[in-house]
Amino acid sequence: MYAVPDQTGKSVVVTGANSGTGKEAVRRLAGAGARVVMAVRTVAKGEQARDEILAEHPGAQLEIRRIDLADLASVKEFADGLLADGTPLDLLVNNAGVMAPPTRLTTADGFELQMGSNYLGPFALTIRLLPLLLTAPAPRVATMSSGTANYGRIHFDDLQWERRRYSPSLSYAQSKLADLMLTRQLAAVAAERGWPLLSTAAHPGYTRTNLQTAGASLGSGKPPLSARMLTSMDFLPSQAPEQGTEPLLHAATSPDAVAGGYYGPGGRFGLVGPTTTARITRRALDPAANARLWTESEHLTGVGLLSTVG
Repeated sequence: MYAVPDQTGKSVVVTGANSGTGKEAVRRLAGAGARVVMAVRTVAKGEQARDEILAEHPGAQLEIRRIDLADLASVKEFADGLLADGTPLDLLVNNAGVMAPPTRLTTADGFELQMGSNYLGPFALTIRLLPLLLTAPAPRVATMSSGTANYGRIHFDDLQWERRRYSPSLSYAQSKLADLMLTRQLAAVAAERGWPLLSTAAHPGYTRTNLQTAGASLGSGKPPLSARMLTSMDFLPSQAPEQGTEPLLHAATSPDAVAGGYYGPGGRFGLVGPTTTARITRRALDPAANARLWTESEHLTGVGLLSTVG
């Protein structure tokens, strides 16, 4: 079991903090002494998760704040609240996401739901929180990707799946490749500007959470075949959130993590097991494509470096 280094005095934000890998990350980070803002879409679920963690760690410093990553106005409101507090932010964990709704759904801003929730929302949040991150002595941003990024493609001419036939699994893969590209580009920007910020990524392998079923229940229509197979057959090695969160915790806190590093399970098929360095798909190793996606993301979200850190 990965031992999270002492986090006493550190301020942390974890998105999707009420269940699965997000809840486990909060539990372990708070148990190591961090002050954690649990960023959740449904406050009641966040409060329930907080109470469960407090039962195990009575001294945990936990705060619930609402954010809906599928609504850029909500992202701005959340970030503005933290900026108004002025507390330096040591760690941002971009964990929240949605997986494979059976039909094409859209966010409050008209983005395809997976691209909006899994990538554009976290992108906007990360950029908006840079002023607080850069006031911390050794800030980090750890972003959850997925093994599906390996077969993802960034369709710059149709990022929102408006022209092609919608594919739940390929849309998810695109959003998770985008997360990996964000990680790499943020690391490049930090190096170029001389920031002490460490940008890393992780994937959980096949971790048993509600991610596979929650997305499949959205909208109308029958869940996609991939979701039905995952929920009806136990043909792949899988692991509990306690183990599946470890790559993310390694990316977020390990002194061995490197800029642009990517971490995941090292066991069977890369789905289970102890954390190791994961292979980065060549599509996320293309600096030009990473920079292009960043620029397009600034355009789509209206959030950019010039408007936040200059």
